[in-house]
Amino acid sequence: MSSDTLAKLPTTPEIPEPADAPRIVPRRRYGQWAAATVVLLLLGFAIDSIARNKAFQWDVVGDHFTSDSVLRGLWLTLWLTAVVMVLGFALGTLIAAFRLSANPVLRAVGRGYVWLFRSIPILVQLLLWFNIGALYPEVLGVRTVDLLGPVTVAVIGLTLHEAAYAAEVVRGGILSVDHGQIEAAQALGLSRWRRGYRIVLPQAMRSIVPPAGNMLIGTLKGTSIVSVIAVNDLLFSTQLIYHRTYQVIPLLMVATLWYAVVTSVLGIGQYYVEKYYARGTEHAR
Repeated sequence: MSSDTLAKLPTTPEIPEPADAPRIVPRRRYGQWAAATVVLLLLGFAIDSIARNKAFQWDVVGDHFTSDSVLRGLWLTLWLTAVVMVLGFALGTLIAAFRLSANPVLRAVGRGYVWLFRSIPILVQLLLWFNIGALYPEVLGVRTVDLLGPVTVAVIGLTLHEAAYAAEVVRGGILSVDHGQIEAAQALGLSRWRRGYRIVLPQAMRSIVPPAGNMLIGTLKGTSIVSVIAVNDLLFSTQLIYHRTYQVIPLLMVATLWYAVVTSVLGIGQYYVEKYYARGTEHAR
């Protein structure tokens, strides 16, 4: 091929050398750093104030933290919380079934129960049950005062109160399940029990567990209100001590620390239960 022919052939255009890539400068968040510094300083001052304030009497807190009377009160608080949650969710599930029923009478009863027990403050409910003997002095020939002691009154009052909230939690969880899956299970010939146990419940638990965990922690702290009817729970146990020793602040700190410890443990348990029921979803982290 001649040199003239080669000169006429198209040549590959020269690729210009890329200019230097712009340097990415991270955004300076001076406001966030300033806010974080202020918060840390305030937190440090608060911790230092609590640690150095002699009025807290941390030596007294340490002496009573694991005393027999406080541990007995803690055990009763834990027992009361467990019993109330089990009975409350059992009754609440029944009320939720009423509210989801096709029977208008059952729906009305379910709505009425939730409305009534969410409207009356828990303290008022406990006092009403504690003084039920004024309305019904005897039940089946037994004096009401002998039949309903303070602990029984606490269980009844707290259970009825928690059941109203548990009913709404369970109902919301069931309604969160796509109705199409229930129809598909019906088409496969699954019985009502198997549809509920294998299809509805596992998916509903994803919506039930978070508020149920909050209810559990709220119930634990709410049991402190039973001290007004002389139930020897954690708070009442510390009150008995400081009524004798006049060391109010350190004994209240004993109760506060125990509530913080137990709620922290329950919070950790709630995290893992939520993670278990969120398997297979983008929320499973």
